[in-house]
Amino acid sequence: MSDDQEVVDLDSEPTIDIDILADAVEEHDDELAADLRTYTDKQDAQIQNLQDTVEDQAEEIVSLEEEVDELQSKLKRKQADFQNYKKRQQREQERIQTRVTKELIDRFLSVRDDLERAIEADHDDIDDIREGIRMTLQSFDRVLDAEDVTEINPDAGEDTDPHRHEVMMRVDADQPAGTVVDVYQPGYQLSEDDIIRPAQVTVSTGEPDDSSDESGE
Repeated sequence: MSDDQEVVDLDSEPTIDIDILADAVEEHDDELAADLRTYTDKQDAQIQNLQDTVEDQAEEIVSLEEEVDELQSKLKRKQADFQNYKKRQQREQERIQTRVTKELIDRFLSVRDDLERAIEADHDDIDDIREGIRMTLQSFDRVLDAEDVTEINPDAGEDTDPHRHEVMMRVDADQPAGTVVDVYQPGYQLSEDDIIRPAQVTVSTGEPDDSSDESGE
């Protein structure tokens, strides 16, 4: 190939100068040339609008990405703050629990001191021992009262409550079926919904107890 020969790129698309084309058409048809220029102007305007829209959307995407990054940073800070808050609350609860436990133990220590004194004291008769135990029991009850602990000790004939009563056995008795016959062990509660220990009870089957009649015969 000689140096003065022109190299043609077959892959490149030929470009058309619309103004030149319109001038050439105008020599033969003024109206068609005007329509061509109008159409070209509309196309240029649409292309410009699309370019402006793409630029605006690109700027909006950048702004949204920056906002997302900022929100993610805030979220991470909030999560870290929340974790620190949980740790502080846990430490505070442990501190309060320790203080309450110490106060409660301190109250029970006085009851233990009473029991120890009762054991070490010289007693002439069983009545003195009973009196010492009774006074110690009163001290213990005062501690429970101070903690708002109440006893669960249902009367005979009272309806059983599965939340407050634990049925140990069912016996034949004159009371209606499902009612308390006897309390095997009283329970304790802080409130109606906060049961420390349910009362253990025996419950009537509703069938009369004929054993006394049979023994009498």
